[in-house]
Amino acid sequence: MLRVEGLSKSFGGLLAVDRLDLAVERGTILGLIGINGAGKTTVMNCINGIYRSDAGRVIFEERDITHLTPHEIARAGVGRTFQVPRVFRRMTLIENMLVPMLSSHEGDQALTARAEAYLARVNLQGLRHNFAEELSGGQQKLLELARVMMFEPKLILLDEPFAGVNPALCRLIIEQVEALLEAGTTFVLVSHDLTSIYRLSDHVAVLNQGQKIAEGSVDAIRRDPVVIEAYLGA
Repeated sequence: MLRVEGLSKSFGGLLAVDRLDLAVERGTILGLIGINGAGKTTVMNCINGIYRSDAGRVIFEERDITHLTPHEIARAGVGRTFQVPRVFRRMTLIENMLVPMLSSHEGDQALTARAEAYLARVNLQGLRHNFAEELSGGQQKLLELARVMMFEPKLILLDEPFAGVNPALCRLIIEQVEALLEAGTTFVLVSHDLTSIYRLSDHVAVLNQGQKIAEGSVDAIRRDPVVIEAYLGA
């Protein structure tokens, strides 16, 4: 479904991503791991158009989306959540949910009903008329995931969905990811929570200083001496 070919991105003299190749099969979860500063979020930002890459290509469903804008990439079927949730703080949860559907031709009643259904899935329906700023950090991540569901993307990029989230909400996020996966959604998952990465991922790629140093099954990555050294030292 997704191919990243020779992707590179620099910031001044810092090479954040260095000739990266990745492939994501339809209906699977690719786990993307690495220590802080490895380039994981930069890769996500290049995939969904927030950053313009310096070299390489991003191919989604055989379409080159490398130079599209973020909203064009979203319309192509790629959703995104962020390490620090980007909710509209002074809008209600329902209003947040409707933002991705501003160009939809569906009626307001149908869209509101869909928004309430997705909020119910993440246990936020009772707060639907509250402002988003009233939610905890974990609840804001749930709201952001529910908002992505509104336009039913084919691929979702999840950036640190479990960071700073209590165990109960982590379980709820995992349940939603597994349900979406069962329904056919594909994921790229960035996380420092290796337990969740190992539970959810079909395939794992490891970055270090912008380069891919290992790739393979969960079992192979767990045993890879190069990965162990990158995380723990020689």
